[in-house]
Amino acid sequence: MTTYYSEYSKVYVSVDCIIFGFDEGQLRVLIGKRQLDPGRGEWSLYGGFVGTNESIDDAANRTLFELTGLRNLYMRQVGAFGSIDRDPGERVVSIAYYALINVKDYDDELRKHHGVEWVNIKDLPPMYSDHRDMIRRARKMMQEKIKTEPISFRLLPSLFTLTQLQRLYEAVNGEEVDKRNFRKRVKEMEFIEKTELIDKTGSKRGAYLYRFNSNTYYEDPNFKL
Repeated sequence: MTTYYSEYSKVYVSVDCIIFGFDEGQLRVLIGKRQLDPGRGEWSLYGGFVGTNESIDDAANRTLFELTGLRNLYMRQVGAFGSIDRDPGERVVSIAYYALINVKDYDDELRKHHGVEWVNIKDLPPMYSDHRDMIRRARKMMQEKIKTEPISFRLLPSLFTLTQLQRLYEAVNGEEVDKRNFRKRVKEMEFIEKTELIDKTGSKRGAYLYRFNSNTYYEDPNFKL
């Protein structure tokens, strides 16, 4: 073992994962009670320390898989959080990531096993350290991304109604949009395909189901919602 940098103090590096889901018209975040000190029993994001032989991206992917059992999730780095007193245990710098999943794809037994819950983003409780700040920054990034990238389809089922798409867009941005203008813009997007299938769960007349055409999207450089 070398003695390089021995004159410097050691700093721990961790990752924290902000997992967003969309259910019952609400944007939700997966959080749970901490099961270790410091902060045992406080609401917290799910995370862990970066291993000696893994990158921070690998650590985030591993953490997401441990929690959800899902691979190839949409994941983006939010940023580094390194206030000196953010962790009362040791000097810890955390790299936050946010991920998007379809709530229906997440095995509820696995959720119970890890002791986490889907909480409405509007009803977040007090949380450990700077975890609420992480969520706030991640949501702001989502609000910017959703204008230029079709990330909303990561949160929806493969077939969806225009009402579901509008409700998701409103939940992410925290404000209502005009229904007529929204649908006009959506129908101009070739990568959103109307199917012949009809969803009748909301009314007898029903509503047409749509789907995302990824091939068409990548051919359209002018996407903006």
